[in-house]
Amino acid sequence: MEQYDSRVDAYIAKAAPFAKPILEYIRQLVHETSPQITENIKWGFPFYEYKGVLCNMSAFKQHCALGFWKVALLNDPGSVLKRGDGTAGSFGPITTIADLPAKEILTDFIRQAMALNENDVKVPVKKAPVEKKAVPETPDYFLDFLADHPNAKLTFESFSPSHKREYVEWIVDAKTDATRLKRMQTALEWLSEGKSRHWRYK
Repeated sequence: MEQYDSRVDAYIAKAAPFAKPILEYIRQLVHETSPQITENIKWGFPFYEYKGVLCNMSAFKQHCALGFWKVALLNDPGSVLKRGDGTAGSFGPITTIADLPAKEILTDFIRQAMALNENDVKVPVKKAPVEKKAVPETPDYFLDFLADHPNAKLTFESFSPSHKREYVEWIVDAKTDATRLKRMQTALEWLSEGKSRHWRYK
């Protein structure tokens, strides 16, 4: 796999004007940190890898996101990471470069992520809680994701509350950013075809 992937150039070129400098900044910083890091496109988004996935970036209609694959294991003395709170990526919605932590902090996170993969450190698997979770509201990042796909958005909005809940819970309950992105891509495909979450069983 090459250090640079032309598909990432294409992804950035298609992003909204506000998003392009953010994506270019993240990309440059990642490669400056280590020439051993390669880039790839997974589930339609740019991913950065070194002996496994390190992080990924994404652009939506009104914000960008940067997510670390093993965010739960990163040392964060400045408490800048948003872990498990349902926000976009590992730092919440990013609308300008100023929303990101300082360069040296991001560089340290990238190096930590590389070391975790180098040592094959795994994220502990958490057991699902026994109690039933409250029905979540539709998260903004999913609404932003659907905004550029009118047919899928119309299908989702026309669904009954129970059908909406099935999609929202499936996406919100994802244990990692990567799983969440994959589920949103699948949801987009099914919604574009007018399908409910459990269409296979009907």
